[in-house]
Amino acid sequence: MKHFAALFTALDQTTKTNAKVAALATYFEAAPEDDRLWTIALLSGRRPKRTITVSKLREWAAERADIPLWLFEESYPIVGDLAETIALVLPEPSNRLERSLTGWIAAIKALSTEDEETRKMRILDAWDGLGRRERFVFNKLITGGFRVGVSQKLMTRALSKATGVEETELAHRLMGEWSPETVTYESLILRPDPEADLSKPYPFYLAYQLDDAPEDLGAAQEWAAEHKWDGIRGQLILRGGQHFVWSRGEELMTDRFPELGILSDFIPSGTVMDGELLAWNYAEDSPLSFNALQRRIGRKTVPKKLLAEAPVLLRAYDVLEWAGKDVRQSRFAERRALLDRVMQTVPAQAPLRLSPLLDFEDWGDLAKTRARSRAIGAEGVMLKRLDSPYQQGRKKGDWWKWKVDPLVVDAVMIYAQAGHGRRANLFTDFTFAVWSGNDLVPFTKAYSGLTDAEFREITAWVRKNTRERFGPVRSVKAEHVFEIAFEGIQKSTRHKSGVALRFPRMARWRKDKPVAEANTLDDLKAMLAAYG
Repeated sequence: MKHFAALFTALDQTTKTNAKVAALATYFEAAPEDDRLWTIALLSGRRPKRTITVSKLREWAAERADIPLWLFEESYPIVGDLAETIALVLPEPSNRLERSLTGWIAAIKALSTEDEETRKMRILDAWDGLGRRERFVFNKLITGGFRVGVSQKLMTRALSKATGVEETELAHRLMGEWSPETVTYESLILRPDPEADLSKPYPFYLAYQLDDAPEDLGAAQEWAAEHKWDGIRGQLILRGGQHFVWSRGEELMTDRFPELGILSDFIPSGTVMDGELLAWNYAEDSPLSFNALQRRIGRKTVPKKLLAEAPVLLRAYDVLEWAGKDVRQSRFAERRALLDRVMQTVPAQAPLRLSPLLDFEDWGDLAKTRARSRAIGAEGVMLKRLDSPYQQGRKKGDWWKWKVDPLVVDAVMIYAQAGHGRRANLFTDFTFAVWSGNDLVPFTKAYSGLTDAEFREITAWVRKNTRERFGPVRSVKAEHVFEIAFEGIQKSTRHKSGVALRFPRMARWRKDKPVAEANTLDDLKAMLAAYG
C-alpha cells in the first residue's frame, strides 16, 4: 500500500501529463504483478464495491478522534472530501501494518461477510496501522469513491511505456468485462488469449464538437455525412455463435436488448458493428423518443410488455471487425462498403437499419439538412473524413459532430446546494422554475455552465439571501434569471411541471432580465408539442 499511496500522491499533486505518465510507468515496472493488475483496474473504473456505509465511517472516525459528530460534519464540507477529512481528524497511528494494495483490497472485500462490530474493529485497526497518506488512499477504497486525475488513455500510455506493448493494442486488451479476480496480469496484458473473451469490444472512436463553420475542414467532397441519432452508442458483437451488446461506457447490455439476438441468423460470425441503439416505431419506420429508450436502460431484464411498447434496433454506421479480422485501420469509405455488404444479408423486418450517408453538394447544402434534424428525431449531423481510420478515444481532425443549436428557456433560480470535491465550498447545484400564473413551478436542475468567478459570485449571494434550509439545500429569494440550454424535452409524471429536460445546463446568467420576464410553463408545453 505504501508504494501505491506514493503513486496516488504523485498523480494527485501534478497536472503535467508527462509527469503522470512517468510516475505510472515507474510504478508498473516495479510493483508486484497483482498490485499492477489492481492499479489498472482502479484507474479504469473497476473499483471494489462499498462494504460500509459512509454514515458509519463518519461515526467511527469521530469516535476514534474523540470529537463530537457535529464537529466532524462541520469539518467535512470545509475539506470537501470524506476520505481526506477522516485521514486528517484521526490521531497518529500507534501500530504499523504492512500489506500490499492487493492485500488491503482483499481485506476490504471480506468486510461484506462480517457483522457490524467486526467491521468496526477491522476499520479501526486499519486506521491505527496506516500513516496519514496510506489512510487517505485506504479511505478512498472503502468509500467506493476512488478517483484520481488520470484518464484511462493516459494510464494506457504509461502501461505501454512500461511493457513495450503498443498503446492501441493495450486499449483493446483492457476493454470488456474483466476484474482482477477473473484474469491475471500475464493473461490480460502480456499474453492474452484471443478466444478467452468472445464478448470483448473495441475502444470507441469519439467525435469532437464542431463549433465553427465546416468550411474550415476543407473540401466537402473529402467528407461523408450522416445524421447524429439521439440514442445510446453501442457495439454489436457477433462471435462464436453468440451476440453481445456493449455501451460506450463499457457496460455489457446484451440482456436489455434481446431482440438483437436474431441478427446472428443473418450476419456472419466474426462481425463487430458500431452504431446507435434506438427505440423504434416500426409502423412509421422512425425513431421513438429517447424517453422510450430510457425505460429500458436501467433494467437487467425487459418484460414482454416493454419489449412491445419500446422495441429497439441498431442504426449501424461502421464495421470494426469482419470475418474475425480487425478492420479499423481501413479507410472509412472501405468500412462503409463492408457495412453495405452486411446489410444485404439482413431482412427488412430485422432490428437493424443502416445509418444512411447524406447527399450534399457543398457545406451550405449540408447546413440545410442539419437544420431539419429535430424533425426526424436527430441531434444534428456527423462528419467523417472518407479516408479516416477508426481510431480510439477522442481524436481531433477526422470525426466531428455538428449538432443543432440547443433549445433554451429563461428560468428563475429558487434552490441552491453546495457542490463536491474542489467545489465543496461553492454553491453549484441549482433548481430552476418557470411561471405558471403567479406561481413559480420547479422544472429542472443544473450544475454546469458558469465560470468559476460566476460560481463564487452566486455563492456569496446565496449565503446572504437564504430563506430556508432543508438539509444541504437552501431556498433562496427569486431574484436571478438564468438561460437554461438543453438537448430535448419530454413528458414526465415524476415532476410537478409535467416535463423533463435532457442535458440541461446554464448557458448564461441573465442579469439583464427581470424575474417577471422568465419563461412560463405554457412555453415549455409548446416546446414539448413541437419537439417532444
